[in-house]
Amino acid sequence: MKLPSLLTALLLACALQAAQAQSPAQEKVLRYAFKSAETGFDPAQITDTYSKAVVAGILDAPLEYDFGARPFKLRPATLTEMPEISADFKTLTFRVQPGILFCDDPAFKGAKRELVAADYVYSIKRHYDPKLKSGNLYLLENAKIMGLSELRRELMKAKKPFDYDREVEGLKVLDRYTFQVKLGVGDPRFIYQFSDAGFLGAVAREVVEFYGDKIMEHPVGTNAFRLAEWRRSSRIVLEKNPNFRDVRYAETTPPEADPRVKGEVAALQGRKLPMVDRVEIDIIEEAQPRWLAFLRGEFDVIEEVPPEFASIAMPNNHLAPNLVKQGLSMTRYPRADVAVSYFNMEDPVVGGYTPDKIALRRAINLAVDLDKEIRLVRRGQAVKSQNGIPAVAFGHDPAMKTEMSEFDPAKAKALLDLYGYTDKDGDGWRDQPDGKQLLLEYATSPDSTFRQLAEQWQKNMEALGVHMVFKIAKWPEQLKAANAGKLQMWGVGWVGTTPDGDTFLALGSSKSKGNANKARFDLPAFEALYDRQKALPDGLERRAAMQEAQRLMVAYAPYKFHVHRIWTDMAQPWVRGYSRNIFVRDFWKYIDVDRSATPKAK
Repeated sequence: MKLPSLLTALLLACALQAAQAQSPAQEKVLRYAFKSAETGFDPAQITDTYSKAVVAGILDAPLEYDFGARPFKLRPATLTEMPEISADFKTLTFRVQPGILFCDDPAFKGAKRELVAADYVYSIKRHYDPKLKSGNLYLLENAKIMGLSELRRELMKAKKPFDYDREVEGLKVLDRYTFQVKLGVGDPRFIYQFSDAGFLGAVAREVVEFYGDKIMEHPVGTNAFRLAEWRRSSRIVLEKNPNFRDVRYAETTPPEADPRVKGEVAALQGRKLPMVDRVEIDIIEEAQPRWLAFLRGEFDVIEEVPPEFASIAMPNNHLAPNLVKQGLSMTRYPRADVAVSYFNMEDPVVGGYTPDKIALRRAINLAVDLDKEIRLVRRGQAVKSQNGIPAVAFGHDPAMKTEMSEFDPAKAKALLDLYGYTDKDGDGWRDQPDGKQLLLEYATSPDSTFRQLAEQWQKNMEALGVHMVFKIAKWPEQLKAANAGKLQMWGVGWVGTTPDGDTFLALGSSKSKGNANKARFDLPAFEALYDRQKALPDGLERRAAMQEAQRLMVAYAPYKFHVHRIWTDMAQPWVRGYSRNIFVRDFWKYIDVDRSATPKAK
């Protein structure tokens, strides 16, 4: 090379190094996948886990869970302190921290918008607006916020729009930063609802009015992220909210975390949150491509290793040696959930409260082989449910054994024979006592896990002599039909947002028909027990009322309680501090991504 050429090359190299030194740090992106599609991002209109997870990263509830604390513990999120609660649990006073800003949005017309008490009052009232058909309204109406249900009924009767400006006794703005909630019944655990941003996250009234019917597409909040991109049922991208307040990492390591995480948590102390710039979420319903994408490093974490790969990824529930060598970490934890199949109690075939209908449902439940379901479909990543309440929630009784966990085909057949469900036309299938065809229609979704569960149902029912067909549709479509009471049977998971069994007893409450209570179960004796336990403080008396309510659910069988799931998450070696709190949806805020330390990045 001639001298001028060499000199030119050196100058170019120096210029490139200088440009790199002055360029901003590489953007940190967290990538992973949902296994089911979202429905939208307005807390007054959503009930599904995946939509709520996204909303939780964008909006702020007044409270949040201490991420690493066990037992689970609430702490202020946007409040100056924990709410003041009266001795009778009927009055709650919240004081919002001044200076918290919403993410910039055209709805604010170029001005910075501060979070104030009126935003939380408005956000609560939106659930009472009949136009929005809130699936979580029952959680508020159960507590009888004084005057709101009455206002709702009055305006509905008069066929007038909901009046957001009318003040009611139970929900008041006391000053710019203080609001108060007054209940008609004392509820010692109502405070838990104020930790769920997917339910009571603060939205600004001008944002809702600016976007109108498009509000599901335009969540604007005060939390760590903002919605940057949304392709329905395909891809969701969140970006760091530049207005997010100064919150520093100060978490502890939960006991179930991977041992490596302890050192990482120590190293993250004092870092400003969030530590990643973007969160990219793809919707991949099939388990195999989701798992393979994670193994290829296309995703940084995987929530719930698909059960069909459990024996390969974690033989005997320990991380496989080849994955250990790759530097992956593993976090295993019981979920606050229950997987159920429900019977529509208003359906003419499987519904009803007469002895013959109860016998039909009980027989169907007794014919479900949970051991095979856990072994073959869930690959050991679940335990049988006895009564619907998981071990991590108050009200769970480890000594309680019920018919829900039994597999007894002989008893099932005897019940059907006793009540006249026999093959009357000789076609090989049982008929109804009046001779009409007995046909069960079970709703399901097209992904591999649901297909395998459907196969188990098919085998169980064929062995019982009961004809079952399947109604296949995507999950959001099934949810809409279920809430409208249009499905005969459906298998679904119910996830608790608090460490309390009330969430799971709500599956049988008549006040939550079409929401939590997709079975549309309506039994006055159950309702009385449900209301009673709700007003009691935690203790032996409340446990007794909860157990009696559970026994009624088992006896009338509006549900088949299948299992409580155990999840195992995995994270790539470049993810720092990955652990889980099952009541914190936006875990992204508490982890870092450092690809510069990985051989692939180098």
